[in-house]
Amino acid sequence: MWIDLESEEQLNTIQSRSFEQKTVIFKHSTRCSISSMVKSRLERSVAPEGIAFYYLDLIRYRNISNRVAEMYSIPHESPQLLLIHNGECIYDESHMAIRMEELEEMS
Repeated sequence: MWIDLESEEQLNTIQSRSFEQKTVIFKHSTRCSISSMVKSRLERSVAPEGIAFYYLDLIRYRNISNRVAEMYSIPHESPQLLLIHNGECIYDESHMAIRMEELEEMS
């Protein structure tokens, strides 16, 4: 399900491809129990077809997390899910409000 987001170059790819395919960026803190619960809940859910799912370990790649916040003018939170479409963040949610069902409605 997850594509590891490990470089700023990938952000450019996400931005470009978002005109062809909706893309999720999931910011995950490996040190946070809430983040782990949300990640597990997402993995147990059925993902909507046609959406690429990127996983960002923000402890390891904080610079990329900061760049995501800057690119889409979305204040950083953790855990956080952003849905990118046509070069813009069309949906963002954080903490326990993150649900796969919300993405289904947006697809």
